[in-house]
Amino acid sequence: MDKAPFYNDLAEGPKGGSAWWLMTQDGRRVRVGHWPGGDKGTVLLFPGRTEYIEKYGRSATMLGANGYGTVCIDWRGQGMADRLDDDPMLGHIGHFTDYQMDVAALVAFAREQELPQPWFLLAHSMGGCIGLRALHQGLAVNAAVFSAPMWGIGMSDLVRPFAWAVSYGADMIHRGTIRTPGTKPGAYVQITAFKDNTLTGDPNQYAYMQRHVTAVAEFGLGGPSLRWLHQALLETRKLRAKKPPSYPAMTFLGGREEIVHRQSVHDVMQRWENAEFVIDPEAKHEFPMETAPIRTRFFTESMRLFAQNA
Repeated sequence: MDKAPFYNDLAEGPKGGSAWWLMTQDGRRVRVGHWPGGDKGTVLLFPGRTEYIEKYGRSATMLGANGYGTVCIDWRGQGMADRLDDDPMLGHIGHFTDYQMDVAALVAFAREQELPQPWFLLAHSMGGCIGLRALHQGLAVNAAVFSAPMWGIGMSDLVRPFAWAVSYGADMIHRGTIRTPGTKPGAYVQITAFKDNTLTGDPNQYAYMQRHVTAVAEFGLGGPSLRWLHQALLETRKLRAKKPPSYPAMTFLGGREEIVHRQSVHDVMQRWENAEFVIDPEAKHEFPMETAPIRTRFFTESMRLFAQNA
């Protein structure tokens, strides 16, 4: 296990943070970051598509101030982890379940480092899809919080059959590395003005994300491949068909959400017996980076759940 680059000044994370290279079972190099906290346990933070460890520095600061350490990961294909195509700006994956090998590497790191227990899951967007699969496979956490989980991809009912057909067809003729139509090769926060963004209503938080991808080119990622799209459609459908796991959980969804499929989140939460569902009408997609009232409520409620299941 070797030290990896880490930009804690950009992250604005707690002091003492560090990052390490890990090798997955199938030989992919991923990066894991750890911010030590207090004595209440450790949060396993699963980021979304296009994201990277440093984006959650402010979140780790909030968690650390309340007694929790944070461990986060760059999933394969994004951040500073191994990219999976000759075009480094293409979001790509072989099989969606490949991300579970990244989860296994993260958990092995947490065990080897003897990170304080109990452990809790905080998963955002695509990380919510990966996290739900990990819970079904017995992830060693006491409770889970989901922020706008990707249990379905946001698109209109008219577009959805087309997305299935095109992504499946591209896979069949070995053209899965074509970028999904309608998406762009540049990093979203670099090519989208704040007034047009679907992530947050907070200009300070948006500028924070923009500084990151401007300062570190490796953080940038563009639209997903058709292979990624097809695999994501398959995985989310499979997860929705399963009975929700028995973990205590809390899910946050915004009334202004445009990235994940809101009805899919409702469908899962209606069947999750041991869970709370929080809908904030003013929130967009990224609860950890939203306006101060939304962000504060998100972390306050999350830590309440963690404390109740310590």
